[in-house]
Amino acid sequence: MKQPETRLELPVLYRDEHMIAVSKPSGMIVHRGWDNDPITASDIVRDDIVHAPVFAAHRLDRATSGVLLFALDADTARSLQKQMEEGGFQKRYLALVRGPMKEGCLLDHPIPKEKYHVRVPAVTEFIPIAHKDRWSLVEARPKTGRLHQIRRHLKHLSHPIVGDVRYGKGDVNRFFRETYELNRMALHALELRLRNVYDETITIHAPLPSDLTEPFEKLGICY
Repeated sequence: MKQPETRLELPVLYRDEHMIAVSKPSGMIVHRGWDNDPITASDIVRDDIVHAPVFAAHRLDRATSGVLLFALDADTARSLQKQMEEGGFQKRYLALVRGPMKEGCLLDHPIPKEKYHVRVPAVTEFIPIAHKDRWSLVEARPKTGRLHQIRRHLKHLSHPIVGDVRYGKGDVNRFFRETYELNRMALHALELRLRNVYDETITIHAPLPSDLTEPFEKLGICY
């Protein structure tokens, strides 16, 4: 889902002198890399909110919404990168998946790097939250930060995310578009917990956006 060439207002979830967190919508990339979108989340935070250079502290896939953190200076960016590499970022995601996930699990399943196809360690904890018919609302807590980790792990468990055009099921995605008007991937970065530069633990929460809450209500599944 490509982002339209219009600038959106990104809700600010947290801000101090050294970092800022916003709620990224589905369909927007964090910064230019593989794609060359005219507008990115980094552009909006830099030009419309901070009016100064910013440094993305982590990544979210284009189709994923939720908490996105930026450092406001290079020293903080290095500190946050080190904290993330040492496992100091605690993340919670919500996903709507195919199939009834009856029990939680801690999945330790290596996944390949895109470029070299060498498998690297990847661990995610999954906790079922709610069920409706053949669908489950699941909380994902990644313990490592691999590319498409949650999406790949849920596919491995035979619980692909609804709306995932790469790892999901086309017939399921079409059914949800036509029946529930779900026009995006049902994956949301709900919460990020970390230490700020003052060594205080902070928790940043991004409410579910309407393009998820409305289809969920139509389905009859709520968080």
